[in-house]
Amino acid sequence: MVKNYAVFDFGKSFYQDKYVIELIFEKLPVSISLGVFSTLLIYLIAIPLGIRKAVKHGSKFDIATSWFLTVSYAIPAFLLAIFLIIIFAGGTYFDWFPLKGLTSDDWAFYPWWKKILDYLWHLVLPVFAMTIGGLASLCFLTKNAFLDELSKNYVRTAKAKGLTQHKILYRHVFRNAMLIVIAGFPAMLIGMLFTGSVLIEVIFSLNGLGLLGFEAVQNRDYPVVFGTLYLFALLGLILNLISDFVYTLVDPRIHFDKRMS
Repeated sequence: MVKNYAVFDFGKSFYQDKYVIELIFEKLPVSISLGVFSTLLIYLIAIPLGIRKAVKHGSKFDIATSWFLTVSYAIPAFLLAIFLIIIFAGGTYFDWFPLKGLTSDDWAFYPWWKKILDYLWHLVLPVFAMTIGGLASLCFLTKNAFLDELSKNYVRTAKAKGLTQHKILYRHVFRNAMLIVIAGFPAMLIGMLFTGSVLIEVIFSLNGLGLLGFEAVQNRDYPVVFGTLYLFALLGLILNLISDFVYTLVDPRIHFDKRMS
């Protein structure tokens, strides 16, 4: 088994009469599309917003955004997805976005630029549903990390030297505060890729890895269960290694060679 798994030979599915690796490769583009786009949006929105909240701590902006983030965190992603379908996907009011799938039925006949637009158009609602719920934790984590750094002596020294707020935030505070944010990146991406997208895949009829693993557990399709778990664990380890490497880029004080010696 170990030898087979080392070369990604997980055997055949009990129910679908296909090799597990074939099933994984079939479903992988859907999960990658949802997970990568959702994670990127969460980081691109939450980090600048968290920094802004730290700078404006206690202001009306900070209080208003905290209320919004708390409410968005409390709404389950699947419930928001249903609401989006009712409002924007022809359920009751508007018919602006497609109801299911990642591409239109005649997608193969589109020119390349229209294929890209159609693909992104289908991603809007599921990615939005996954992004909204994930903003709060990362935004508050970023804010608290920056608040902690802004109260330290080196920030007061930098202000006394006449450095602008922008230089203080992004040349000094940013590197120290972002370490804890970077540490959570692998877990968030893995969660978005697989566990967090299961219900979203069901609601929007997106056949991805999360749904594949869920159905395999229900049907006791053990080769698929072990194959998907192996892939999740492997990707988690790789992402953790990448996260450790990024530490050294963000903060030059971290040097693994020196720790080993």
